[in-house]
Amino acid sequence: MSTPAAVRMTGISKSFGGVRALDAVDFEVLPGEVHALLGGNGAGKSTILKVLNGVHKPDAGTVEVGGRVLKAHTPEESRAAGIAMNYQEMSLIPTLTVAQNVFLTREARTGRGLIDDKEAERRTAQIFDLLEVRVDPRARVGDLGAGSRQLTEIAKAISKDAKVLILDEPSTALAVSDVERLFVFLRKLKAKGVAIVYVSHRMDEIARIADRATILRDGRHVITAPLSELPIDTMIEHIVGKRSKGLADVARGDVSRGEVLLELRNVTGRHKPDNLNLTVHRGEVVGLAGLLGSGRSATARVIAGIEPHVAGEIRIKGYPVPIRTPGEAIGAGVALVPEDRARQGVIGAHSVASNLTMGILDRLSRGGLEDRTRIREIADAQIKRLAIKTAGRDVAVSTLSGGNQQKVVIGKWLAADPDILVLDEPTAGIDIGSKSEIIRLVRDLAAQGKAIVFISSELSELLTACDRIVVMADGKAWADQPRAAFDDSLVPEEDTAHRLQAAERKLQAAIQEALIAGQEEPRV
Repeated sequence: MSTPAAVRMTGISKSFGGVRALDAVDFEVLPGEVHALLGGNGAGKSTILKVLNGVHKPDAGTVEVGGRVLKAHTPEESRAAGIAMNYQEMSLIPTLTVAQNVFLTREARTGRGLIDDKEAERRTAQIFDLLEVRVDPRARVGDLGAGSRQLTEIAKAISKDAKVLILDEPSTALAVSDVERLFVFLRKLKAKGVAIVYVSHRMDEIARIADRATILRDGRHVITAPLSELPIDTMIEHIVGKRSKGLADVARGDVSRGEVLLELRNVTGRHKPDNLNLTVHRGEVVGLAGLLGSGRSATARVIAGIEPHVAGEIRIKGYPVPIRTPGEAIGAGVALVPEDRARQGVIGAHSVASNLTMGILDRLSRGGLEDRTRIREIADAQIKRLAIKTAGRDVAVSTLSGGNQQKVVIGKWLAADPDILVLDEPTAGIDIGSKSEIIRLVRDLAAQGKAIVFISSELSELLTACDRIVVMADGKAWADQPRAAFDDSLVPEEDTAHRLQAAERKLQAAIQEALIAGQEEPRV
């Protein structure tokens, strides 16, 4: 008798407000395999996973887990069947500790029936030890950076000892080293027979971790095949519907630098950065590279006035500017696209139009009344400009896919037309086709005279978008090199894909050198 599939979904259809998110989709996952679920923004990936996890009830179709048909389509039924899911938009409660979040609704109890936080902390520490990462189980989640919150979300899913583990964009906020540790752990789970559904827009990750892949496009099933039959360029073709090399197809024009728009002189934050010097010229994209905790995002928050700098000077257009609040930063012509869109980028219950224009409402109001016509015009222009997939400008942002929500965050600040744009992980959760669009947009904005600080954990993005790259570790800048310094003269210029891969290897080596230098630096 053959072993039943860990998951078999047949003819799944689901619509939201007249928009068909899934159209008769079949999806099967075997025990002991890592199955990649791929597709562009709005392809239906998150929807089919929420159907599997009982968050959404399908309009049609059947769901089987381990050979048993699920009928109630509730989270409780899915959980009882052995399904655990790590959501792309994190489900953590910021006021609770890491351990309290990991074991929320499944709290450890003392012999007297009281909640045993110490036991939860011990079990949580064991999970992080297995992952070989450092996160304090007693830390309050609201005080953590995006990477540590992502690891907490993963630990929460792993703690459920599931038969089917769903990871929706688990590496978005993780450093390269943490992704490698995650992969080692997933291979251990796979060896125990756990079925793993892995969703990611990072093609290189999929090629290394997945056994098979299913690709969706516009809510329909396109292909399911072993990874041996799906080279990266073929995967991209199925995802976007046309031949593409992804970021290797993005042409880089010559930079025309103007005057310095942003300068940090020996800037030190409350924790990070540490005595940082940084200049960004008009027409230039400067990338910040480094591992989790290197100080990239802390630098972005200091520039944007979210966190104070305790020493040093920030200069805008040659003049020192006191930036102590986000309002002062915006007034100085600085805008930040934050790494955490769910908490800092959008208001999910508000409409797409409201989110796209909330940064410039003061310009769209007269006598306390909003200019609704102008709001609609600006919203429609940004929806078109960024190809935001939405049923309309008036629907809630929460109904959009994660990638399209990210486009709304970017569009909100583009509408404000800032001189200096700080982009912290601007393509997080965005498909490969849309990533190329965003990188081209960044290059176009620089050509229009913007000064741009670009932060990304994906080295290929930094190398494609940036004119100069600053390598950070422990809050310090250890290298500041032009993009051309990472090219390999032995790789032909016309071979853009291999040329980008060679540059990635050089940048990765520079990041590791900075990390070692930071660890070896004598402390007073």
